[in-house]
Amino acid sequence: MAVGNVRDRYQTAGHDHLFTFWSTLEESERESLSRQLENLDVNRVNRIYKKAIASEKEAADPEPIEPLPVGACESIVNDPASEKRWRSEGLQAIARGEVGVLLMAGGQGTRLGSSAPKGCYDIGLPSHKSLFQYQAERIARLQVVAEKECNKPAGSVVMPWYVMTSGPTRRETEAFFTKNKFFGLNSKNVVFFEQGTLPCLTAEGKIMLESTSRVAVAPDGNGGLYAATRAPLSKSNNSTVLSDLTDRGVLYVHAYCVDNCLVKVADPVFLGYCISKQADCAAKVVPKASPSESVGVVARRGEKFSVVEYSEISKEQAELRNSKTGELAFNAANIANHFYTTSYLKSVESFEDDLAFHIARKKIPTVDLKTGEAVKPSKPNGMKLELFVFDVFPFTKRFAVLEVARNEEFSPLKNAPGTGADDPETSRRDLLAQHKRFLERAGAQVKDGVEIELSPCVSYAGEGLEFVKGKTFTRSGYVENPEELDALL
Repeated sequence: MAVGNVRDRYQTAGHDHLFTFWSTLEESERESLSRQLENLDVNRVNRIYKKAIASEKEAADPEPIEPLPVGACESIVNDPASEKRWRSEGLQAIARGEVGVLLMAGGQGTRLGSSAPKGCYDIGLPSHKSLFQYQAERIARLQVVAEKECNKPAGSVVMPWYVMTSGPTRRETEAFFTKNKFFGLNSKNVVFFEQGTLPCLTAEGKIMLESTSRVAVAPDGNGGLYAATRAPLSKSNNSTVLSDLTDRGVLYVHAYCVDNCLVKVADPVFLGYCISKQADCAAKVVPKASPSESVGVVARRGEKFSVVEYSEISKEQAELRNSKTGELAFNAANIANHFYTTSYLKSVESFEDDLAFHIARKKIPTVDLKTGEAVKPSKPNGMKLELFVFDVFPFTKRFAVLEVARNEEFSPLKNAPGTGADDPETSRRDLLAQHKRFLERAGAQVKDGVEIELSPCVSYAGEGLEFVKGKTFTRSGYVENPEELDALL
């Protein structure tokens, strides 16, 4: 597009200030700025800003918040019969090639003292495997389990893995997978894509310049995954996540965040539950640890399902208990673990303009439009706009919620080492404690103080360990295949 046409478009949209320094720029800088502006849908930016501001005003008078109605949430805790039935249904869908996995992995390990993608992080296990490797090996193991239990030929079951990166993490993430030979997975079944960005805006909705020749941008939040599934996978590949899902015949997608070391990737129980409920979209939840836990909960806002942030719930609501069960009324803690049908993911575009982006007011480095000098603000001077992955819940016709045990499925990695909560040490502790339970449930004894790490290649969720019954483990160690367990007796 000619520069004049681009400028006309921005002038009409009220953003002609982005050309303030055009006459002073080098030719390469002009090309860079022009390319950035061409690729930006300025009218969409204006719509998003207006919707976000209106939504923020509406939030001052929100709809009433109510707990999930009876029957809206089922639980596998203390219900082995349902768990077994749903697991079977989920494994059959996996064996038919109908399941894909979507990983939200755009974040860096900044809080952990690392600039690398968070999925590269080593939580200190005996194996020193990264989060990415653990999740890859769970996929590999689950494919084998589905083959064996559904009588499929070895190597015939495939679950494609869609890894959503961000601008700062994409190159390093792809390099990490390549260096580690995709952790044993076929590289053709690992698809990288990138979440989008949005310009940073002033309080008046004007697009901000980071420098005289570059627009200031920020990631559009984990809810950006919906638009990202429609975007070309790369400059050289016009396929999209949605077209790839369709081409492979994938009907169901499990989506989750990279920072949970206990995540059951493509959990067949969750898949089977959602399929049996004919859900379009669903959330996996865990019981709140306490009334005051700082976590969003799945609840009802007006007539619709929604995630309600802890700051929106009063102390009285947080402490309210169900008169029959004694459980907290607002008990369904959201853990960013979701199910979608492929057709539902395709439908998001039809209501995307109705989704309100959230405003985060930040200190954004910019330039003085009069002098061109760099400005490093000491207080918030602009806003970043984000969509959350759960913002689609209120638009879902057939929504489902499944409660699972926290100690089996949720141990997030959020904080720096030594924090004492949601840090590498607690992640390590929780994963090794789970492996001890796997062995004990299979009939073994594990002496106090003994730490045994079981590779996901040995067991996905405790299956395949029947041979340890009656054995007592007295030595700590890491086990990559079942035969190595005997060395720890």
